[in-house]
Amino acid sequence: MPNVQYEIVLCWSKEDQALLAETPELPGCAADGATCQDALANVEVVIRE
Repeated sequence: MPNVQYEIVLCWSKEDQALLAETPELPGCAADGATCQDALANVEVVIRE
């Protein structure tokens, strides 16, 4: 699999009380986490799937 890079946008969700990581190039591709590192790690899993 080629090394493909995507933009990841991190933002705080007051409603969810968590950081959200979204990938604009992949509609619906998002994950959350308690920390920036958690959110990034979780969205990377979703991107690979």
